[in-house]
Amino acid sequence: QVQLVESGGGLVQAGGSLRLSCAVSGNIFSINAMGWYRQAPGKQRELVAAITNEGKLNYADFVKGRFTISRDNAKSTVYLQVNSLELEDTAVYYCNTFREAHPPYYPFTSWGQGTQVTVSS
Repeated sequence: QVQLVESGGGLVQAGGSLRLSCAVSGNIFSINAMGWYRQAPGKQRELVAAITNEGKLNYADFVKGRFTISRDNAKSTVYLQVNSLELEDTAVYYCNTFREAHPPYYPFTSWGQGTQVTVSS
């Protein structure tokens, strides 16, 4: 079983930046990729970015070069650097794991508590 703990969210002004972290523990042998999702109030959860064990990256179109996903295998942590934040980026951000090494991705770990990102004007 895999456990996920997200952190790093907060309140930031538009144009600001944050670095989100996702600590992974447990049985990681079936993981071939990881990703960050977000869920805004009243909206469905959506995939923001993904990174495979080989370092291949995928981003949602709305990221527009503002977000960067990375990983530190020694720390079993996946990061999401979010820059040039916009009001529309306000959401709870979650990470999850994938058995697939390429899209489409299907999350298979129970969702963590997420980390709240609030962007103010």
